[in-house]
Order: sequence, then C-alpha cells, then structure tokens
Amino acid sequence: MNVRSSGVLLHITSLPSGYGIGDLGPAAYRFARLLRNTGQLYWQFLPLGPTSPAIGNSPYSSPSAFAGNPLFISPELLVQQGVVAWPDIQVADHAPLYDDPARVEYDRVERHRERVLRAAFERNSHTLPSDGFYAEFCRQNNAWLDDYARFVTIKRAHGGAEWRHWPAALRNRDDEALAAWDEDNAREMEYERFVQYLFFRQWDALHAYCRELGVVLVGDVPIYVTYDSADVWANPEYFQLDASMDPVYVAGVPPDYFSETGQRWGNPVYNWQAMRQDGFRWWIDRMRHNFRLADVVRLDHFRGFAGYWQIPAAEKTAVNGRWVDAPGMELFSAFGRAFTSLPIIAEDLGVITADVRELKNTWNLPGMKILQFGFSGDLTRNPDAPFNHERRCVVYTGTHDNAPVRAWFTQEAGDEERFRLGEFAGHSVREEDAHHAFMRLAMAGVADTVVFPLQDVLGLGAESRMNTPSVAEGNWAWRMTADQLEAYHYERFAAMTRFFGRQS
Repeated sequence: MNVRSSGVLLHITSLPSGYGIGDLGPAAYRFARLLRNTGQLYWQFLPLGPTSPAIGNSPYSSPSAFAGNPLFISPELLVQQGVVAWPDIQVADHAPLYDDPARVEYDRVERHRERVLRAAFERNSHTLPSDGFYAEFCRQNNAWLDDYARFVTIKRAHGGAEWRHWPAALRNRDDEALAAWDEDNAREMEYERFVQYLFFRQWDALHAYCRELGVVLVGDVPIYVTYDSADVWANPEYFQLDASMDPVYVAGVPPDYFSETGQRWGNPVYNWQAMRQDGFRWWIDRMRHNFRLADVVRLDHFRGFAGYWQIPAAEKTAVNGRWVDAPGMELFSAFGRAFTSLPIIAEDLGVITADVRELKNTWNLPGMKILQFGFSGDLTRNPDAPFNHERRCVVYTGTHDNAPVRAWFTQEAGDEERFRLGEFAGHSVREEDAHHAFMRLAMAGVADTVVFPLQDVLGLGAESRMNTPSVAEGNWAWRMTADQLEAYHYERFAAMTRFFGRQS
C-alpha cells in the first residue's frame, strides 16, 4: 500500500438486490466495475462471517471466524449456475423481503435464503459424492469446516442454546459422542458444508473478477471471536475458560473520556501461553484464510496484540479490569515466517502507547487516521488532524462506527470543529458540501491511501449510518439503492481522484 491511491468502504450487505440484502450477485460485479471506472484501487468491506439477529446482526459477532455468511449467496447466480431453478428463488407477493429498499430486514431475508439453500441442497445432494470440486473444497477447509458443521447442527437441535448448555458429552467434545452425532446427523452436516461451498465458490469468482479489473479487496479481521462460536467450542484450550467452560476473563477497553465505565465486550480473552506452545497455529490458519479471501486485511483493535484490557467475567462493567501484556512481537514473527508478506492495516485508533507503535513500526504496517477526529483538542498533538498525517497510513473520512460526514457536521460537531474544518478547507463549509470538503482534504493529503465510506461519496445523512456503538438495535441494515449505482453520481468523485493523482 505504498502507491498514491484511493478506495471505497462498502459492506456486502449494503449492495442493492431484489432479495432483501446485498449479496455476491450482479450488483457486486457492477460495483467492482464502478470502482474501476472511477479510478479506485480498493474495495474495503467488513467481516464476512455468518451473523445472527439474536446478537444484533453484527459482522463482528459471528459463530465462526472462518465460515462465510449464507445470506451473501446470490440466488440469481445459483440459477445461472444451474444449482436451482427460478421458481426456487421467487419471493411470494404476500411475503415481501423488505418494506424499505434501503434497509435490510434480517428475519425475512434469513427465512427466504434458508428456503433457497434447502432447495439447492435437495436438487444437488445426490451429486456431491462424485463432485470433485466439492471434495477438494472440503479437503482444503477440513481444519474448520467439520467442526463448524457440527456446531451449527448441534446448536440448532438444542433450540439455539449456547454450547456451554449442551449435554456434557457434546459440550466437552467426547470422541464417541461426536462420532455418534456425525453418524446420526450426516445429512444436516452435509447441508452446512454444501452451503459453505456455495458461498466460497461465489466469493472466489467475485475475487477473481476484481483481480482482473485491478481492484484490490480489503478485508477485516476482529481481534477477538464470539464465545458462542465454533472457534471457542472446538479450541477451548486457546481461551481463558474455567472447568465449566465459562470465561474467566473477557475483553473490553477501560474507562475513558467517552465512557466512565469503559466497554465490556464480553469476548473471551486468549490463552496466549497455550497459543505460544504450538507456534500460534490457530492464528496462522486464521490469517492464511483471510489472506485468501482478501488481498489486504485490516486487523481490528490492533493495540490488543501489544496489551489488552482483561476484565473478570463476573464484572458487569469494564471498570475493574487491568492491562495485560500480549505477545505481539512473537505472534508477528510467526506470521513473518509463515507468509512472504504481511498486507495488513493496523487499526490503531484511540490511546496508543509506545509498545503498540513499536509493534506497528517493526512490521512496517500502515495505521489509520479518521478525519472526523481531526478537528478537536490540541491540533498539534492530534494524530488525526490533517497536517499530522503521514505517508504510511490509511486516511478515512469515517468508519462503519462513525456517522456519515453530513450527519457528523450537523449533529455531532461543535462550533469550534466546524470552524476548524473551514480553516483547513479555506472557506466556510455548509452541510451540503461537508462531505466534499472532507474528501478533498483526504485526497489532497500526504497519505498514500485514502478510503471513503460510500455514504460520504454520495453525501448521505444519518439515515445511512451503518453502526452506532453501544446501541443494540437498528444497526448494520443500511443499503444503497439501485439508482445509487449509476455512474452519474460519481463524476465528481472520479474527477477528484484524477486531479489529486490517485487514479489507479
């Protein structure tokens, strides 16, 4: 990431489609061409794992760090591939998938996609034993695929209960109990493997298309995994759990200016000593998997690889946690031995200490700057202020956790921040031009890489916000409309990209 360039942040869910949620179908290919035609190099997206309405549909809370989200499988492509027929994917007139085309109705979409995928399995299950591509997919992913299929089917059979509440033999992964489960539930497990096969076949095709266009995919890896996941159930030794398989400590961040009680995320923290003993095998497998999915990977909460906030699981807030050192240098040395390069963006936001900077700089990783944070406080010490940006970083107008720029300008920024924005821009900034002012500052800056949420490219407001941290409902649902894929919306964006020397 050492060439002057730009890109767009848009999660797969936010693409338009006729099936209630963005997917890997025709609109994804149109968006990739749109990026190419406007001179963009990067398409950044959020984690691709399965999500659940039970945990807010967050892509950062998934039952698997390896599986793909079945909701992203394109019904239209399944028809084109001969996997299903058109009647299998039709939406009943009396059961629409959305009331608002700009919002995802997850419950409705899940029911429809399950029906489509079940039809696909019924039509194709008899050919799977002789399908060499399917066999090769299962072989290449055997490190996680069978355990994921077990996890999903056991959880479904027990009413969605967390794995710690399963019968003891299954909870504790007794060999005889697992063998019996595999035998008794072979068809359901085959269905789950087949669904993953469909996802990765469609993803690999889109990735290959982007590579042909010269569009670089930027993925996202959360540092922690969800407790109720196949990852923790299958690898309990890698997490700090007690004899009952409950977390001893959970992750979060300490109290700060924004929260007097800090943030208690609830993810189990790693047993780094156990991971160290086998050369960090699980992490290497995880990064190898994500380097296959994307060309560059953003590591979320990068500072946790140097030191993390550990909270006793019984605590209701993050107040009584403590800092614990993490073996980041050892881990990244293992990465260095396993991979020929480390195409990683370090999410180094917040209060960053010397050990975090040392880890990032040792491995020459670009960090992140957020323009919305760049107009407050002492600007000479504010790392996000435009004149403090550096070449080796990625500048964002905002992230998935920020309000779109127009909403920030009208609802969150104070008078001083708006004044300072005007000083940087060289003129008074109005609401309708705020996103253009931000984009010009980023484009004109020294950073090699700048990335814009699509909401800011289009100048959208609060209705298009992707996520509001600490708010449980209504997140991860925004979708662009089909009209917003039309080229005329992006003429100014393309011109700005060319003028500031970022056209790829």
